[in-house]
Amino acid sequence: LLFAAPGYDVQPAWSPDGRKIALVSDWMAYDFVYDIYTINADGTGLEQISYDKTFDSFPMFSYDGKKIIFASNRNNGGTRDTNLFIADWVD
Repeated sequence: LLFAAPGYDVQPAWSPDGRKIALVSDWMAYDFVYDIYTINADGTGLEQISYDKTFDSFPMFSYDGKKIIFASNRNNGGTRDTNLFIADWVD
């Protein structure tokens, strides 16, 4: 399922209930601008869930499906630092 969006699609991560897959794509913006998307397990319902002009990547769901963690270069003051962000997951 690495071709959910017309772009460079990588790093799929299944939700704990097996209904969703989080993935990273440069579909909406190229040149190393990656955002996180989800798609239903049957290939329908592609949805962009991160919006930033930098690098968002490596999404993972918590074991209970209540959180999502991802890496991002946002808020790094123009350096190459990558930070981890944890967010509540509301489907």
